[in-house]
Amino acid sequence: MARDGLTPPLRIGLSARLLAEPPVELGFRGKTLQYLEQSIAHWIMSEGALAFMLPTISGQGGLHRNAVHVRDYVKAIDGLVLQGGRDVSPASYGEEPLRPEWSGDRVRDLYELELIWECIFQGKPVLGICRGCQLLNVAFGGSLYQDILTEVEGAIAHVDVDAYDAHTHPVRFLEGTLLERLYPHNLQTGARISSIHHQAIKRLGNSLVVEAHSDLDNIVEAVRWQGSSFVYGVQWHPEFHAYDNTRLLDSGPLLREFLRQASLRAQRDAGT
Repeated sequence: MARDGLTPPLRIGLSARLLAEPPVELGFRGKTLQYLEQSIAHWIMSEGALAFMLPTISGQGGLHRNAVHVRDYVKAIDGLVLQGGRDVSPASYGEEPLRPEWSGDRVRDLYELELIWECIFQGKPVLGICRGCQLLNVAFGGSLYQDILTEVEGAIAHVDVDAYDAHTHPVRFLEGTLLERLYPHNLQTGARISSIHHQAIKRLGNSLVVEAHSDLDNIVEAVRWQGSSFVYGVQWHPEFHAYDNTRLLDSGPLLREFLRQASLRAQRDAGT
């Protein structure tokens, strides 16, 4: 998103990934790391926006909640991106994990849910990527398939551990959606996207609409909130779609639309 040199760059907050038990060789024994992937920061920055990682407010390490508030962080940013990562905890949508390895990250869920609702309260746009899309669904009262292959008959593999971000599959956009407007030439032909998830939307959250689904098994691949601000989720990783990779869906239109929404919100906040 080009700037005129006078308008300050947009400030986009990125939720942190959490690593409670980092490998010993990293030198952080007994510490919790909060981090983000370079690819998603660079994706945001590629259109001239500034990327800021938002740390959790856990009440540990001498930090008191009355000293720093989530509302202050959200007030300081123009939009929020929820990056991918570990599974959403079934506890966050009222279920027990079907297997221990699907217990997810409840701590991160609570942290990001608070960010989501504060952004909605302040009218700041939110874009959820992969796990972020799933958590948006949970935030609005929906549920998830804890494992697609074991719960959805006839489902294709949506993750390949060895291939990682090279694993792809086709998606189809629905008519009358934002994706149709952003990608008019893909409505009939569909598109190909990265796929690195084994969980997916099961019961759709309140006031959410489906914008895209997997062309091969009907798994939900994108959702939009019908409320008063821009809240959008995609199950794929647009930050992994290189601009010169013509096989995959161009990630530029989606990013520019999110930043456009952030710019509109910033202008309203500034009274211009």
